[in-house]
Amino acid sequence: MRETAKEVPLADIGSAKLKKILADMNEALDSQDDGVAIAAPQIGVALRIFIVSRKALPKKGGVEQENQIYINPIIKKLSAKKSNVEEGCLSVRWIYGETKRADTAQVEAYNENGHKFARQGSGLLAQIFQHETDHLNGVLFTDIARKLHEVHPEDMGNDDE
Repeated sequence: MRETAKEVPLADIGSAKLKKILADMNEALDSQDDGVAIAAPQIGVALRIFIVSRKALPKKGGVEQENQIYINPIIKKLSAKKSNVEEGCLSVRWIYGETKRADTAQVEAYNENGHKFARQGSGLLAQIFQHETDHLNGVLFTDIARKLHEVHPEDMGNDDE
């Protein structure tokens, strides 16, 4: 988790080995109710890949989208405007803290079929792009967060309002 992940050779996109890694990542992500994204290093694979959960994506025409795969992602642009946001991580369970993240971010990456694309996000999606790219660079959010605190699921309570 502390090493810089290596780029995926473009020739490997579509290979059985990469499909297995993506399936393992999707399974790990989908198994966590509170997970909105996962990076390959979080499952022990030091490759530059992350997946954004459908739970973090807006529905299109009322239909839930598929998890989005980002291979060799590069943040191309970050907004100058930044906000302090609450953040947690599947790799540092139940620890939360405040990070300063750009309000919008643009990422360029390849999908699972080897097609290059660019995507811009704001709010949570921009935060995810930055958080997952940090993972690919060997950085955990706890390295940059302030006001770290522990919150367990049983402490969260149910708000019916």
